[in-house]
Amino acid sequence: MNTQAEDTLTQWLAAEEAVRQRQRAHAQPTFGEPLKPEQVQHLTGLQALQAMLAGELPAPPIAHTLDYLLIEVAEGQAVFQGEPLWHHYNPMGGVHGGWFATLLDSALGCAVHTTMGVGERYTTLEFKLNLVRALREGEPQRVRAIGRVRHRGRQMATAEADLVGPDGKLYAHASTSCLVIPAA
Repeated sequence: MNTQAEDTLTQWLAAEEAVRQRQRAHAQPTFGEPLKPEQVQHLTGLQALQAMLAGELPAPPIAHTLDYLLIEVAEGQAVFQGEPLWHHYNPMGGVHGGWFATLLDSALGCAVHTTMGVGERYTTLEFKLNLVRALREGEPQRVRAIGRVRHRGRQMATAEADLVGPDGKLYAHASTSCLVIPAA
């Protein structure tokens, strides 16, 4: 790994540790019970994800299952970071495509979620994944899924996401179309 990639990885690990420290500071286990609707019904999508990042709300259980973490959110953007473990590998010695897909789907969905108003919801209509490079044992394992909204309309939203390593290599990219469900 070159010096720039090592510096990037150091920054990524520091960001990950900062999220975990905020969760511990709020006595919030990194992975606790799932969110209950009443915990977020008064928040916008961005506010709910910011509360999760601050450790005020629990991370979803899927993040524990697949060993990844929400690292950053902003209007129309969400960044997740993860490191596949041995139980994420397929029989050919590479990380299973489902791990890539779930990490990217989380970045896509949360990017869209940041655009939801109080009471608004969304559901995925379509999800497309392109795997362009394998993650294999012994290679840099920490990757980031960077999701961004491309379009947010009254009834539909679209988003794109890239899965990259600290060296800037692209491992996969994905896109989604989501149906926006207005507040009741």
